[in-house]
Amino acid sequence: MAARIAYDDIEIGTELPAQTFPVTRATLVRYAGASGDFNPIHWNEKFAKEVGLPDVIAHGMFTMAEAVRVVTDWAGDPGAVVEYGVRFTKPVIVPNDTEGALIEVSGKVAAKDDEARTVRVDLLVKSAGQKVLGMSRAVVRLP
Repeated sequence: MAARIAYDDIEIGTELPAQTFPVTRATLVRYAGASGDFNPIHWNEKFAKEVGLPDVIAHGMFTMAEAVRVVTDWAGDPGAVVEYGVRFTKPVIVPNDTEGALIEVSGKVAAKDDEARTVRVDLLVKSAGQKVLGMSRAVVRLP
């Protein structure tokens, strides 16, 4: 699968379509099964509070994966992402209700490398009005 965005058509400042991803306790249990990360802070409210958290929190890798979907959906090819990294700044708190939490992601092209034909996308990732990932950046190789 090739990226559907052409390098020459992208300018610094190009905004990616923002997306919002819902996350519930059921989502976290499914992710735990898929990832093998059964840490009780991700599903047991009593345990999470006993270790000083306000409530159950989403897995950091889950939050990262949801955020980069904005980039892969935009590029049209997950394989076009050649580098991706974040700093975890705040947890995504997931209350025990049907609503759960929302992870809100927006992105903007911040740099271009003509030689490598890559763009750097900086992501803004928030939940409950707070930035949950810092230095969230993906490098995407485009045709």
